[in-house]
Amino acid sequence: MTASPDDLFAYLDELGIAHTTHWHEPTFTVEEGRELKASLPGGHTKNLFLKDKDGAIVLIAAEAHSQLKLNQLHKLIGTKRLSFGPAELMQDLLGVQPGSVTAFALMNDRAGRVRFLVDAALMEHEPVNFHPMTNTGTTAISREDFRKFVEATGHEFELVDFTDL
Repeated sequence: MTASPDDLFAYLDELGIAHTTHWHEPTFTVEEGRELKASLPGGHTKNLFLKDKDGAIVLIAAEAHSQLKLNQLHKLIGTKRLSFGPAELMQDLLGVQPGSVTAFALMNDRAGRVRFLVDAALMEHEPVNFHPMTNTGTTAISREDFRKFVEATGHEFELVDFTDL
């Protein structure tokens, strides 16, 4: 079953992770959320759901302003060339729709099919902000608690410096 925002908040509480959520109009892109992000402290994200031709699935939590060269990314992370994963696969594995993809959706990937990458630039911020399973909210947690959350879902916290591209 796919986790809702309330399920996420209950899970964070269970893990002892402090969180704050600001509800707002839907935002689908970094550009749409620029004004909102300026009013909320911390690092903001763009989250990319990618797939290579051999079926490897990658979720990236990048700092909102990081430049990711998708045509070069595979060389840095050791996959085949990557493209955006289909919406149906995103829904099946992470339980979210395009526009709402978030690192918090890792709690829905119980089979561990998704490889998770974190932008080193994001981890320079405190707190870090993500959609809480929907693009009508922004949830902030500490960097330390973000790592704790990811590891609690059974995923590795793989830090990548995308400036190496």
